[in-house]
Amino acid sequence: MIFITLIASFLIAAVSIYQFKKEAKDYHQDRLERKENSIKEHINYILANTTYPMTTENLPLIFRERIHELANIHGLEINIYDLDGHLLKSSKAAFSVDTINQNIPAPILRVIRSTAEKRYVDLQQTASGKRFRSSYSYLKDTKFKPLGILNLPYIEDDGYYEKELNNFLIRFSQVYSFMLLISVIIAYFLSSYITKSIKEVSDRIKETRLNETNEKIDMGDTPQEISLLVDAYNNLVDDLDESAALLAQSEREEAWREMAKQVAHEIKNPLTPMRLTVQSFQRKFDPGDPNIKQKLDEFSKTLIQQIDTMTSVASAFSSFASMPAQQNETLNVVKIVQLALEIFNEPYISFVSEEPYIITRMDRTQLIRIITNLVKNAIQAIPEEEASPMVEVKVYRDGNLAKITVKDNGKGISIENKNRIFEPKFTTKTSGMGLGLGIIKNIVENYNGTITFESELGKGTAFLVVLPIINPDNKTD
Repeated sequence: MIFITLIASFLIAAVSIYQFKKEAKDYHQDRLERKENSIKEHINYILANTTYPMTTENLPLIFRERIHELANIHGLEINIYDLDGHLLKSSKAAFSVDTINQNIPAPILRVIRSTAEKRYVDLQQTASGKRFRSSYSYLKDTKFKPLGILNLPYIEDDGYYEKELNNFLIRFSQVYSFMLLISVIIAYFLSSYITKSIKEVSDRIKETRLNETNEKIDMGDTPQEISLLVDAYNNLVDDLDESAALLAQSEREEAWREMAKQVAHEIKNPLTPMRLTVQSFQRKFDPGDPNIKQKLDEFSKTLIQQIDTMTSVASAFSSFASMPAQQNETLNVVKIVQLALEIFNEPYISFVSEEPYIITRMDRTQLIRIITNLVKNAIQAIPEEEASPMVEVKVYRDGNLAKITVKDNGKGISIENKNRIFEPKFTTKTSGMGLGLGIIKNIVENYNGTITFESELGKGTAFLVVLPIINPDNKTD
C-alpha cells in the first residue's frame, strides 16, 4: 500500500507538472495569435487611411509616429521589415534599435516566402533562461499585395503559472504526506492482522512433533488464504498422527528384529571359542600327560566363561536390558587379555605387555569379548596366500590410561569403508551380521573409553582400545 501510494503520488505530480506547462504553452501561443490579429487589423486600418502611397519604401513614413502608439496600445514590441528582410521601422527607442536584428535570418525568410507558409513563429531562449516567440507575417495593401514583413517579439512570462504550480505542489505534498501516513498506519494494522494468523500457524508447525500429540488449529473467522493454510495444517496433523502410529509399530517390529540379530550375534561369539577349545582339546588330549589334569581344568574354565557369557546374554534379552548386563569388577587387564588369547591356536598370534599389572574396573566377560572379536576380525582379514601372517596384541600403560592394540598385516580397510566400520549391520565379509564392532564400540564407550583404528589398504590394520585405569596401585587377578 505504501509503494502504491508513492507511485500514485509521483505519477500525479508528473502529470500535473506536464499539464501546467502545456496550459502555459497553449496560453502563450493563443495570446500571441490574438495580439497578432489585433495589431494587423489596426495596421490595416492605418494603411487604409494614410495619405502616403502604399509602398514598401513609404512604410517608415506611414508608421513613423503610429508604430509607438500601436506598441503602447497592444503592449507588444513591433518591428517592420521590407520584403528582403531588412529592418525598416521598430517600436523600440532610437538608442536601443541597434540591439534588434537588422535582417531577418535567411532560413526564416525562406519559410516566409514559401507558398505553403505565410506565417512563421520562431521559438528561442534568452540568456536569462526565459523563452520568447517571434512571429513573422506579411503586411499587405488593400489589394492583398505584400508590402513588408511584420515581426512581433513575444516574451513568455510564466511567472503566474510557476507560482500556481508551486502552490499546487505544496498543497499536493501536504495532502499526499497525510495519505502516506494513513497508508502506513493501515498497512501496519493490516499486515499485523495477517502476520498474526500466519505466526500462530508457524508457531504450531514449529511445535509439531512426530511422536507427540499435536493439537489442531481453531482460529474462527480468518481470510480465505489463512483458512486454507489452517485446513492444510489440520489435515497434516491427522496424517501425522496416522503416520506416527504406523511408524511406532514399524519401529517396535524393527527393534525386535534388531534385538534378535544382536542376541544371535552375541550367542554366536562365545560359540566360536568354545568350538576352538573343544577341537584343541581333541587334538592335544593325551591321557598319559602328567599335566592333563591342569590342562583339563583350564579348558573347563574357558568353556565355563563362554557359557557364562551366553547366560548373561540370555538374561539381558529376557529383561530387555543391555547385552550383556554389566558386572563390574576390579581386574588386571594384562591377565584377562592373555586369558582371552588362549582360545586361539594360530601360531602367528603374539602377545606383548610392558608390565604385569594394569588395573581397571569393568566387566570381565565384556573385556574378553572385545579382545576375541578384534583378534577374530584380524585373523579373518589376513588372506590365505599371505606367507608371513601376523597378529600382534599389545597391552601398555600411558599415564592413567590402559591401551590395548590389535595389529595385523591383512588386507586393510578401504577409504570408502573407514567411516562406516563401526556402523551396525555393516560388514565387508561374506558371513556375519556386522554387529561386532558396533557392539564393541558401545561397550568401550560405556566405560568412558575410546576405540580407534589406523589402516592402510594392502598392508594391514591396527585397532587401539583406550580404557581408564582405576586404583593403579591395587594388584588383583
